[in-house]
Amino acid sequence: MIRDIARAVVGESLAGRIWRRLEIIGDIAILRKPIDLELDVELYKKLAVEIMKRIPHVKSVWLAVTPVSGGHRVREYVHIAGELRSETTYREHGCLFKVDIAKVYISPTLNYEHIRVARLVNPGEEILNMFAGAGLFSIIIARHSKPKRIISVDINPDAYRYMVENIELNKVSDTVIPVLGDAREVARSCSNCFNRVLMPLPELAYEYFEDAVISLRSAGVVHVYDFVTAESKIEAISRAQNLYLEKCESIGIRARVLKSRIVRSVGPRYYQIVLDLYLEKTS
Repeated sequence: MIRDIARAVVGESLAGRIWRRLEIIGDIAILRKPIDLELDVELYKKLAVEIMKRIPHVKSVWLAVTPVSGGHRVREYVHIAGELRSETTYREHGCLFKVDIAKVYISPTLNYEHIRVARLVNPGEEILNMFAGAGLFSIIIARHSKPKRIISVDINPDAYRYMVENIELNKVSDTVIPVLGDAREVARSCSNCFNRVLMPLPELAYEYFEDAVISLRSAGVVHVYDFVTAESKIEAISRAQNLYLEKCESIGIRARVLKSRIVRSVGPRYYQIVLDLYLEKTS
């Protein structure tokens, strides 16, 4: 349906570049402008009106005019149709999340990753989520597996506020512990504590990787999400594996890749990847 809407409004040649950049979060639709296209707000307004006609549950449409950036991981938006409202309620895997797209980063493209990781968690695990946002990974894990506890950290006060609300909303306060602060400081203050660490912030994954290792017990799993420039998906995965395996070797950690996959294509020859790394500390 989305492709048909784009084709009807902007034509076949442009539709292929636009329709994949539409995200629907609750009753809000987000259009993301391709980096190399000039901003034509009127064209996007026409597209937004058509989206609202054909997808009745969409009540507000926004255009993201910048990439996600900054320590709080937010975009700049222009409102282009419907209600002037950026807060919504979003459902995923039986969980309910209250979010504000202008204040907290959220992407439906991680939908599969949320449940995939949740299904890997063993009963009784202690988990650190270093970049928790509004709490989606943490809450979905708590609802779909039986961890002992999940320390769920974010430095963005708005993300933390929504995370606290979402923990109560989904009745997982006995498992998910929200923390407002720097993930590095939390990880280093909890050395040798966790069976599993999540690093769902590509911009800081490599920089904070040693901190994740410090927080891990003598052996455990780290889920690393990172961006890689490569000519193909196969090359992107290979580069990511080499980068982190070499890093582990340099800090004296035994490592093997349990799984690697492309999460999404971010742009031409630019990919988001995930590595599930099993690590063993040698000393």
